[in-house]
Amino acid sequence: MAYNDFNMDNQWLPFTPNRSFAKDPRIFVAADGMHFTTHDGRQVIDGISSLWCVGAGHNRQPINDAIKRQLDTLDYATAFSVSNDKAFRAAEMIAAMAPGDLNKVLFCNSGSEAADTSMKVALAYHRARGEGHRNIFIGRERGYHGVGFGGMSVGGIPANRKVYGTSLLPRVDHLRFIHDPVKHAFVQHQEPVWEEDILLELENRILPLHDPSNVAAVIVEPVAGSAGWYVPPKGYLKRLREICDKHGILLIFDEVITGFGRLGTAFGADWYGVQPDMLNFAKCVTNGVIPMGGVVCSQRIYDAMMGAHGNAPDHAIEFFHGYTYSGHPVACAAAIATLELMQKEQLFARAGQMGQVLSDAMFSAIKGLPNVIGMRSLGLACAVELAPQAGMPGKRAFDVFLDCFHRGVLVRNAGDNLVFAPPYIVEREHIETMVSVLADAIKRV
Repeated sequence: MAYNDFNMDNQWLPFTPNRSFAKDPRIFVAADGMHFTTHDGRQVIDGISSLWCVGAGHNRQPINDAIKRQLDTLDYATAFSVSNDKAFRAAEMIAAMAPGDLNKVLFCNSGSEAADTSMKVALAYHRARGEGHRNIFIGRERGYHGVGFGGMSVGGIPANRKVYGTSLLPRVDHLRFIHDPVKHAFVQHQEPVWEEDILLELENRILPLHDPSNVAAVIVEPVAGSAGWYVPPKGYLKRLREICDKHGILLIFDEVITGFGRLGTAFGADWYGVQPDMLNFAKCVTNGVIPMGGVVCSQRIYDAMMGAHGNAPDHAIEFFHGYTYSGHPVACAAAIATLELMQKEQLFARAGQMGQVLSDAMFSAIKGLPNVIGMRSLGLACAVELAPQAGMPGKRAFDVFLDCFHRGVLVRNAGDNLVFAPPYIVEREHIETMVSVLADAIKRV
């Protein structure tokens, strides 16, 4: 089927140069295991888990069967004042996997909604405790927390923010970014050790500027995924946890990318040994098959919210928040089947093992190639940073992305970075092909 058999007049593609796409369409019509099938019949290796989502690989029968059974049993039910059996089971499984007392799950539909949900919980929690003046949020430069106005406000990617100006939340500040391109340009499967404490700025400038008693929460990604897989300095997250505890500030981990196996553990919180007060998730929880996101909150947060309404009548709602599709029974069935499959096949551990294979292959083949100015790997993900072309940031990486696609490999371009984050079922031969194609493309471009 040729691309001109598709009417492309109506779909406005997200985060895509639409004018360029119209000249060179890239359309998938099927997927199985590690591969997509394009509209013109070619096979393309999914080198990015289709945007970090498809951890277990495509077209997994147990997940498909669970969805079909659920559609035949209970297709949809509202989550307002009623619920469904699959939502309770999915929440139980997710809470059991989450660290410490992260026991209460609020479902939504995406990572963007998860970010906004966690921010609303933070505000409501402090108000319930009699500290409603805590309404300042602190994000991080080049952080990504979705495309809702709350997530964009605490996010720190300039291109995602610049158009929206004064519509962003006003009481927000940002931590310094976690990458040193001079001393730590190349980070291979380890935490970089910094000589300086980059969180001194938080203690010595940001918090005194706003007064810590006014700060509701700090939100960060354990590893900065969307910006290009940037690994924080050794001890950074533990130090951040200590600072938040010292000042009564909530710590939110956005684990939409790092959650459910990418680092070889259930969550990035487990890998780093740091428990946040809230943990945002999405993507791999359903293997990307059906949209689902959520926030896992600590028992302490839940108890405070319920306790604040202890004298309220029984019919009073404690937290005015939710979505039409919160805890959708079909999405929850997909989540249950996905997590059971990942546990049965030990895919989290496999991701950790194959991450070392990917890292070794990438650094061996690509470090030292023309215009490669940095590389970073941790878990089952590796990023290559290219020198930008003068006056055209991102152009070189985009051209490499196109070159790889036409040679049968899907790599993610993020600014001047190229990222591989394949499904956990990836084999050595897939990695060899991915790395070889990417290396050749970098040389050509």
